[in-house]
Amino acid sequence: MLTLITVLIAIDAVLLVLVVLIQNPKGGGIDSTYGGLGATQMLGASRSTDFIEKLTWYLAAILLALCIAAALLATPEAQGVEQLLTE
Repeated sequence: MLTLITVLIAIDAVLLVLVVLIQNPKGGGIDSTYGGLGATQMLGASRSTDFIEKLTWYLAAILLALCIAAALLATPEAQGVEQLLTE
C-alpha cells in the first residue's frame, strides 16, 4: 500500500510541476504563451487561467493528503497492522 501511495505522490508531483511551469507569473498564463489570440478564442482568457489555477490547488491538496497518508502508513504500528492483514 505504501508503494502505491509513493507512486501516486511521484505522479502528482510531476503533474504539479508541469502545471506550475505552464503558468505565467504575470497572470497571462497559457492563453498568451501558447497561441495568443487563438487560445483566447478557443478557451477564453479568464477561463483558461482559472482552470490552471484551480488545477494547481487541487494537485497541491492531493499531494498534501497523499504525503500525510504515506507518513501514517510508514509508522512501525501501521506496518505491523499491515503485516497482520496480509498473513
